[in-house]
Amino acid sequence: MTPNFPDLSFELRGDQQQIALITLNRPTKRNALNDGLVMALRDTFQNLPASVRAAVVTGSGEHFCAGLDLSELKERDAGAGLQHSRLWHAALNEVERGRVPVVAALHGAVVGGGLELASSCHVRVADASTFYALPEGTRGIFVGGGGSVRIPRLIGAARMTDMMLTGRVYNAEDGERVGLSQYLVPQGTALDKALELATRIASNAPLTNYALMHALPRIAEQPADHGFFTEALMSAIVQDAPEAKARVRDFLEGRGAKVKKG
Repeated sequence: MTPNFPDLSFELRGDQQQIALITLNRPTKRNALNDGLVMALRDTFQNLPASVRAAVVTGSGEHFCAGLDLSELKERDAGAGLQHSRLWHAALNEVERGRVPVVAALHGAVVGGGLELASSCHVRVADASTFYALPEGTRGIFVGGGGSVRIPRLIGAARMTDMMLTGRVYNAEDGERVGLSQYLVPQGTALDKALELATRIASNAPLTNYALMHALPRIAEQPADHGFFTEALMSAIVQDAPEAKARVRDFLEGRGAKVKKG
């Protein structure tokens, strides 16, 4: 059964339905994230069909996501604000720490909560129309969807501070340069590239993908000695999987693809 939410579209792609295409569907609001949409994201990633091995997140219309729907913020007190932030944390953790790798197809506004969502994905493809901003500082608020943890991992705390203090906007080219996306493609082609990458990712051994999603970020934050030990454990576990053994055997016997110059 596929999920059905009014502001979130879900579609299975690929011959074996291995790719989940998840689309924010509030184009008249520039796909601003309200509580219903955040909970829809959480529930969708918690309940992906067993066939899915990679996911793509994008936005309908001219923008990926213009951030938090501020109409839900105006009457919220401190206690409600704390709980609301934790709701976002739970939802975006399902994206970042879920079962499958997630590729974001970015276009237009990737602003505020939209950048927080994008930063929870594992690979980001931006088209030439993309722009990034964190206007919370100029609006008297602070990020609450995990951005203060995830975005500095991409661009560093100094650049994030600058964005919030000054309202700085990065265009698509500069965003790729500083690390907000890994791919930059012509306008209108981000989704095609994201689906291509997701298809490639889905062909990997699932346990290897899982290790890259869950072990690699933790290793990067561990002291070196702990990281080396965690790496050794994950290397041993992953290479012991039957699919890994079959892939190595195929390569050694001349059936596996060789790395070529890009």
